[in-house]
Amino acid sequence: MSPRRHQLGLYYLRYFDNIGQAEVCRFLRELLRHLRGPVMVLLDNSSTHHGEPLHHLRRQHPRLHIEPFPAYAPELNPDEGVWSLAKRELANSCPHDVEELMEDVLRSINAIRTSPEKLRGCIVQSELPSFLR
Repeated sequence: MSPRRHQLGLYYLRYFDNIGQAEVCRFLRELLRHLRGPVMVLLDNSSTHHGEPLHHLRRQHPRLHIEPFPAYAPELNPDEGVWSLAKRELANSCPHDVEELMEDVLRSINAIRTSPEKLRGCIVQSELPSFLR
């Protein structure tokens, strides 16, 4: 959410394999390229969100602030709402192959990404502090 205009945004990168610390750092670098000013990122406690590559990136980019979610607290994570909406839309699809499935997933996520109402709903349904809603 932008601090001044309170506009919501959903940013993502696609990976077809499991991701590690290098991929998380790549995503954060891309995020920093697209956003001005201080950037606060909330991350869960995945092992991919810890380690020297992330510490190095934070030292390089002091405007990047990473805050961890408490352990085992998916109810605080607005991503859970995004995936819930996406899965609901995908539940009745019948893709013929992996490529068509990926197109359906991207179409679903982009529909959420371009809907301020859906994004706000994902934040409101989470139990994040009210200043983030």
